[in-house]
Parts: sequence; structure tokens; C-alpha cells
Amino acid sequence: MKLKVCGITKAAQLIQLDNIGIDYAGLIFYDRSVRYVLDKLKSTEVQPLNLRLKKVGVFVNASEEDIMTQAELYGLDMVQLHGDETPAFCEHISNQVKVIKAFRITNRNEQNIDWMIRPYEECCDFYLFDTNRKGAYGGTGEKFEWEILKKNKINKQFFLSGGIGLADIERINAFEHPFLYAVDVNSKVETEDGIKDIVAITQLAHELLLK
Repeated sequence: MKLKVCGITKAAQLIQLDNIGIDYAGLIFYDRSVRYVLDKLKSTEVQPLNLRLKKVGVFVNASEEDIMTQAELYGLDMVQLHGDETPAFCEHISNQVKVIKAFRITNRNEQNIDWMIRPYEECCDFYLFDTNRKGAYGGTGEKFEWEILKKNKINKQFFLSGGIGLADIERINAFEHPFLYAVDVNSKVETEDGIKDIVAITQLAHELLLK
């Protein structure tokens, strides 16, 4: 099981996450987020870091120029497209950098996730499933019903996201899906917006590695 910690705003915490073996760290480039990285962390603080973890830039309906500019400035290893990006746009970006395409899921059992993801199957490297709330592109701190994923034919590795924290360890370890690749955490492992609780993340990482 891989672990992604999203919403990083401090270079020192990137180093801490790397030291405890976190696989992915998310930097949010969406200006309506309280964890908007351009207000918190300069590219010159990030670019020189020699990290084993993968830096993931999170974008919402950004232009190709903006995505690729920030990818170069911050030394991003991957980008997460968390908006309403088209398959053609995702494919174009994926020709330049690895892409995680995010999908927002409701708790309506009739939701056809197969229909939602099928156009993106050949134009991204991973999926990410997050909670859908009107007017929000992630960062809700809320969960969707994970069992919905089992009712659909998902044939690509995916990140599971949406209000996940220490209280969910047992539930995560009990959730079985052949393409579950990683867990994505954010607000539930913070002491304040954008400041991560490294002790909680260390415990979470340890517990997930036991799966």
C-alpha cells in the first residue's frame, strides 16, 4: 500500500515525509485552496531538494502552460488533474508527465463510475477517487462510500481519497480491491491548514504497510 500526503506547504515537512518513507507528496496549485502552494512555498525551496518521494502537483482546470511551467519550476514528478479536464487534455499532458486523473464520487449507488472513467482509460496513469461536494474540487474532509467502487469495472490502479485519517486504518485494511494502489490523506492529518501532523502520518504509514 502506498501513501500520498497532500496539501504540503512547508519544505521542512517535505523532508520529514521523505525521511519516514512516504511515497507521494501533493502540492496544491489551485488558488481557491487554503493550501495553495504559491502563497506558501517558493519553487526555489523545493527544486533543490533531493527526495525519494514523488512530488505531485494538484491542478484544477489549469492551462497546459501553467501546468508545465509549475512542473518545471517545482520539479514535479507527476500531476493530478482534479477538475473537469477532458480526455484529450489529459492525454496531451500525459505525453509530457505522468498523470493522476481525479474523479469526484457521490454516495448514490446508481452512479455509473464505469461510464465516468472509460474515456480516460488510455490517457492517464492512475485514477483518484474523491468525495463529490457541490462547488468543491476536493479538500472536503468528507468520505464517500468506498463499496461503490466494487460495483464498477475499474481496471487501473487508483488512489483512494476523501476525509481519510487515523480513525480509518482498520477500515482501509479491510477494504479489498485489486486495483487499490494508494491512500491519499490531507486535512485529517493536520494540526492546522497546510501543517501536517507528522506523528499521526508516521503511525498511519506504519499501519498501512502492515497490510
